[in-house]
Amino acid sequence: MSKNELVSYIAEETGLTKADSSRALEAMMNGVIKGLKEEGKVTITGFCTFTAKHKEAKEGRNPKTGAPVTIPARVATTIKAGSKLKDALN
Repeated sequence: MSKNELVSYIAEETGLTKADSSRALEAMMNGVIKGLKEEGKVTITGFCTFTAKHKEAKEGRNPKTGAPVTIPARVATTIKAGSKLKDALN
């Protein structure tokens, strides 16, 4: 499902306009980003948990040449499904 399809689905389910549904979805996504930046974790009980984890820089190798390269530090994100999501899919 694409973002546009999700916006349409939200509009149909809630009676909101597509514009309002789009703003609501953007607000939710921005809220998740803000929560990850400030707290490192966002939990939507029963649905999923978003987690941000800092990964230190490390040494690696170019698989083509074998030359050593430095892999820069970064923030990795994970999403763990909650019980309601798991139950709905199984």
